[in-house]
Amino acid sequence: MTDREISRTELKQQLVSFALEIGFDSCRIAPGGSAPHGKAFRNWLAEGEHGEMGYMERGEEKRGDPQKVLPDARSIVVFALNYFQGDPQAGDTPAAAGRIARYAWGDDYHDLIRTKLNKIDEFLREFGGHQKCYVDTGPVLERDHAAQAGIGWHSKSTMLIDERLGTWFFLAEVLTTLELPPDEPVPARCGTCERCIKACPTGAITAPHHLDARRCISYLTIELKGSIPLELRPLVGNRIFGCDDCLDACPWNRFAQLSRETAFSARPATVGMPLRDYLTLNDDEFRSLFRNSPIKRIKRRGLLRNVCVALGNVGDSSDLPALERATADHEWLIVEHAKWAIHQIRSRQGISPTHPGDKIKLIQGGN
Repeated sequence: MTDREISRTELKQQLVSFALEIGFDSCRIAPGGSAPHGKAFRNWLAEGEHGEMGYMERGEEKRGDPQKVLPDARSIVVFALNYFQGDPQAGDTPAAAGRIARYAWGDDYHDLIRTKLNKIDEFLREFGGHQKCYVDTGPVLERDHAAQAGIGWHSKSTMLIDERLGTWFFLAEVLTTLELPPDEPVPARCGTCERCIKACPTGAITAPHHLDARRCISYLTIELKGSIPLELRPLVGNRIFGCDDCLDACPWNRFAQLSRETAFSARPATVGMPLRDYLTLNDDEFRSLFRNSPIKRIKRRGLLRNVCVALGNVGDSSDLPALERATADHEWLIVEHAKWAIHQIRSRQGISPTHPGDKIKLIQGGN
């Protein structure tokens, strides 16, 4: 196919119209230059505040310079996709239930957005463009470029805020060799508000615009592969996959509108399911229950680790049989956190061990 001749302004207009047509809520253009906060990102890495997310170090140079990702990249097309589903419509349950971050209530956004980006890539190829497409998977400081493009502004929680969508949206990027007219950033409108900082259960937002990932509940329940530190477990509460507290606290979310994308609707397994019921899942049942879900990423051992911590915080004596069975699991990570949870529940409810050998030995790692 021969490259189509068209002005840069006309191409941008057609691109934006096409992006909205295939379901994106926003499409804006950033220049293809270096990320404005590249130095701050490198300092953050040097302080070790990324924790065990080694992939960030491996892609350090590329994240700061799009030219190292796609030589001759002239523009970065940034997309926003609303995932807000309103309040969960879960039935009443007498047992303790867990909380899952809204973005993971439905289908995996990676798969859905990647399909849309493939269509964008095909569209831009018609005009001679070469592209690299990413949805939270590549070495790109996406919030930096999104802010440059005016998708939103950097909030004090480090999340991006759009005055129409609030904080409930996914970002995706297409680096292209085509030169498109860039959009202007929007002014930051947080003012003196620090509700997100005060709302963080673990104090992970150590200063405006600064996050220590090692204390963030999203990091602890998703990115961290081993034991959750003992001193942070009580602060996790009943959260078993991610945390929305800093987002829920943002006053801009009063303007949030429901997403048009039904794939993000809540599943029964992600809203209102009793915590102890997760402990009955074997590997096959876990994979079946969370097929096409972001939760599949942490595998059964990660989810059940988190469930044990949540039960330790909000469970009662009726949850002890399920936790006792979990102490015989083949995964040491689940065993350790189940024993901790049993100890917490018994201590909280004044239940003595059934026999002297029933006391819980708290360990961190190994079996």
